[in-house]
Amino acid sequence: MHSKVVIIGSGPAGHTAAIYAARAHMQPTLFEGMMAGGVAPGGQLTTTSEVENFPGFPTGISGSELTDRFREQSERFGTNIVTETISRVDLSGHPFKLWREDADGDKDTPDTCDALIVATGATAKRLHITGEDKYWQRGMSACAVCDGAAPIFRDKPLVVIGGGDSACEEATFLTKYASHVYIAVRRDVFRASRIMAKRASNHPKITVLWGTHVTEAKGDGKVLTHAVLQDAKTGETRELEVSGIFYAIGHKPNTDFLGGVLDTDSTGYLVVKPGTSLTNIRGVFAAGDVHDKHYRQAITAAGSGCMAALDAEKFLEDLAEEEQEKASKL
Repeated sequence: MHSKVVIIGSGPAGHTAAIYAARAHMQPTLFEGMMAGGVAPGGQLTTTSEVENFPGFPTGISGSELTDRFREQSERFGTNIVTETISRVDLSGHPFKLWREDADGDKDTPDTCDALIVATGATAKRLHITGEDKYWQRGMSACAVCDGAAPIFRDKPLVVIGGGDSACEEATFLTKYASHVYIAVRRDVFRASRIMAKRASNHPKITVLWGTHVTEAKGDGKVLTHAVLQDAKTGETRELEVSGIFYAIGHKPNTDFLGGVLDTDSTGYLVVKPGTSLTNIRGVFAAGDVHDKHYRQAITAAGSGCMAALDAEKFLEDLAEEEQEKASKL
């Protein structure tokens, strides 16, 4: 199957790119993946129980419902949505070649495209402690900014797991809503920058639990009520009454399938030309959390999806002009 534009990813970045591309008559194909990165089609939003900071929904909306609406709008304008995962690409020539997850090596005919938008996001790292599967979205989260203001966490004690800048930032953010915030740091020092560590350590609503592992999430069967803590040195355990456990141990950009052909930073995020979605390969664009390790919000991802579609449209126009010019010289 050949498409003018292929979009890989089904979060707000991917679907916004699809909507803009479809309305511009680029006839996009969107591969939404099948549990790509360990997450259902729709991306990280599907793991968020309530979204209250996306414009247009004054009473909030569930993450899964919001992604369903993204999908519906993409389809309305003619996006071809394929529920399969792209596992390998060849970007060395034009058109670009893409292989689906079950493809039998080079024997299977690849899908091809003139322009490619990578919007595969980044997956939050999790520890998979005992009780996590049961209480995920019911007291456990990996995004304080996304979920911290939810009623389940308001005026309640919370614990953040991590020792870097993200942990300090998220703990400080949560103090706006929580009665108290604990930071469980497995070592005896922060990995965070000095200013972030100082800000968290000196906050009156934050207590740092040094040398502490969170080993289990406990609750009443409906919501989280306690975290089990283990002393890193003695191995002793105790229960801490909290209504929320927040992971702040980093994210992994979903770029393995690209085979290292696109430029990335030291942590694996795609690098784009500042102010654009352009990667180091002409005709390949990046959108959303796959290149944004700072904001990581649905609304910023959507904005970058728009940028990618507009950049792709300009590329295709230039490509058509170049081909016409070549044909005229024959």
